[in-house]
Amino acid sequence: MRILDGQPFLILLVEDNDDHAELMMRSLQEHRVINEVLHIKDGMEAMDFLFHRGIHADNQSVPDLILLDLRLPRVDGLTILKAIKEDDTLKKIPVVIMTSSNAEKDVQTAYQYHANSYITKPIEFLDFTRMMEDLGYYWIGWNMNPFQ
Repeated sequence: MRILDGQPFLILLVEDNDDHAELMMRSLQEHRVINEVLHIKDGMEAMDFLFHRGIHADNQSVPDLILLDLRLPRVDGLTILKAIKEDDTLKKIPVVIMTSSNAEKDVQTAYQYHANSYITKPIEFLDFTRMMEDLGYYWIGWNMNPFQ
C-alpha cells in the first residue's frame, strides 16, 4: 500500500458497469496495490465530485489517479476528460481511459484531450485481472505522482 502525504492513495473509478467495477476493485485489492477506491457510476456525479459541487460540495478530496470509462450516463467520459485537463488544479491528475471501445476516433479524441493512457478492456477474465495488476503497479508503484 502506498501513502501520500499521510493520506491513502485515492483512485477515482468512473464506471457505470457494476460487474466491470467490481472486477477492477477486487483485482486491485487482491494485489495490494491500492489503499482506497471511490466508485462513481455516473458522469455528472463524477463532475460534481471533481469540482466539489452538488452532493460533493463539502468533500475536498482530490484523486491521485482517475480510471475513466467513456460510455457513461448523463455526461460521457470524453467530456469529463476535457474538463479535467482544462482545469488548472485537476490537469496534473493522471487519467487512464478504460473502455470497451477501440474506435480510432475515441482513441484520437482521448489523446487530443490529454489522456495519460488509453486501454481497451480485455474480454477474457485472466487478461482483465492481469491488466489491472499491471496497471496498479505502474500507476501506483512505479509512476511518480505530480502531487508528491
